[in-house]
Amino acid sequence: MEGHVSPGEYKDVILFLATAGVIVPLFRRWRISPILGFLGAGVVLGPYGLGALSATYGWLSYVTIDNPDELAQLAEFGVVFLLFMIGLELSWERLRLMRRWVFGLGALQVSLCLGAIASAALALGQPPAAAAAIGAALALSSTAVVMQILTEHKRQHSAAGRATFSVLLFQDLAVAPILVTLAILGRGADGETFSPRLLLAFAPALMGVLLLVVFGRLLLRPMLKSVARAKSEEMFMAACLLVVIGAGLVSALTGLSMALGAFIAGLLLAETEYRHEVEVTIEPFKGLLLGMFFLSIGIGLDLSLLAAQPLLILGIAGGVIALNLSVVFLLSRVFGLPWRGAVEAGLLLAGGGEFAYVILSAAMGEGIVGRPIGQTILVASTISMMCIPLLAALGLKLGGRKTAGQGIAPEPPLRDEPPETPRVLVVGYGRVGKLVGDMLGRHNIPWVAAERDPRLVEVGRHAGGAIFFGDASRAEFLKRCGLETALALVVTMDAPEGVEAIVATARETRPDLIIVARARDARQAQRLYELGATDAVPETVEASLQLSEAVLVEIGVPMGLIIASIHERRDEFRKALNRPEALGGRSRRYRRATES
Repeated sequence: MEGHVSPGEYKDVILFLATAGVIVPLFRRWRISPILGFLGAGVVLGPYGLGALSATYGWLSYVTIDNPDELAQLAEFGVVFLLFMIGLELSWERLRLMRRWVFGLGALQVSLCLGAIASAALALGQPPAAAAAIGAALALSSTAVVMQILTEHKRQHSAAGRATFSVLLFQDLAVAPILVTLAILGRGADGETFSPRLLLAFAPALMGVLLLVVFGRLLLRPMLKSVARAKSEEMFMAACLLVVIGAGLVSALTGLSMALGAFIAGLLLAETEYRHEVEVTIEPFKGLLLGMFFLSIGIGLDLSLLAAQPLLILGIAGGVIALNLSVVFLLSRVFGLPWRGAVEAGLLLAGGGEFAYVILSAAMGEGIVGRPIGQTILVASTISMMCIPLLAALGLKLGGRKTAGQGIAPEPPLRDEPPETPRVLVVGYGRVGKLVGDMLGRHNIPWVAAERDPRLVEVGRHAGGAIFFGDASRAEFLKRCGLETALALVVTMDAPEGVEAIVATARETRPDLIIVARARDARQAQRLYELGATDAVPETVEASLQLSEAVLVEIGVPMGLIIASIHERRDEFRKALNRPEALGGRSRRYRRATES
């Protein structure tokens, strides 16, 4: 029948999903980046792995990927979503405060490593343009692998972690100019000289960036605000995907990479109240597509080259690791990092990265780098990238730290670091939440609020508050708002079921967190204590105590006696509601007292 689709056409997608279902939980259990698993799976399932044997053993065709080009087209979105998430994690203010490390340490690292590798390639007989492309590809580290390792070991806020992130950020920013330069070099290779006419050919790219920035500032916030008012998770997800893919397509149509357009969109959204909700919404797509991207890289790697030229490829991989390690270590020491932090940063950044594939593919497509040497460099870069988890573990050990996230010795902070993280997270920014925020502000306590009503979010941000739109019942959203480092959580919502869900989620995520929650009555307060609230404040009880205080003052009872009796009665209510076997404040305080 016309239009009928054979199930076999979906085989590659099914193989990828099955691979993801096996690799991700298995590698997370082993505390190894799943990205390395996707790379290895791509090598095994690709035409240079089991696919090479399918002509002899026909049954292997059922477990190998037949159409890697079709998979690669979709996999390109992995880098697009990665750059979008990197943009979301930044802000113009953070970029300004980190400028010394990003544009100092990062720029020097890229320049020195690129120059050294390009010089070596020139000495080995490569043309200048090809040497520059190879140097650019091997000078960039793996943002995806390194940032995941930093997060898993809770090192992203250490001095070494922040220095590493600064270098990775500059490397990500350098990808777009490198690709534009390769396009110029490619046109020059076709006999076109570097004339003003050639440079004018890139005017549409500049116009595209300008359009993204202008229309992004004018349209992104109103569009997301309109979608948020609909209170539909599906519509919000669709709007987020439209922003990422739409910005990427506009960038591609003007001659730049889709990844650059997505990065600009993320940078613009980072200043809005929808930042954290967008992060939580996009994260699953980013993880899945990035896994497909690395799978496609593995599929394209011809490991027969390693068998044919093992000394050359392993020599390139070892040389890249040694060069990047040395340059980052020396620069980190010059910029004031302790030697242990410098060693850790150097080892993290020593391996190759995912953008080597992007840059070398562009260079081979433009005819700048020959395909045999390009494939050889790709194999060497991938081998060095697969060594990053081992290098990171070595860095933690040399620094005297445990490889798990516990027992990490504190390090001196970097100069020009971003503002301090919030100490209190307020969920719900209605009348009660606003008063709580005002009181925290009067005592100079940094705080962040989360709210699901876009109107209240807008009002709060206009007043200067750090208010974010999002669903606080999701642990991932709370983490992005600062739950993992906050001292306390205050839940002020007037929806009983919502309050209970947030308290349960927060207690499961942070067993040591102080949680103060608003309750409608004494029965709900008791329920909140059972779910893990440190303190629950029933509206009916507090209203009765305030009424009692007012009448006692009016009839002439001394204020000291009134305050003492109010506090005594409040403690009686709390003890009656918070039973010893509950997860809440009294039993937790009792356990801490007995343990100490």
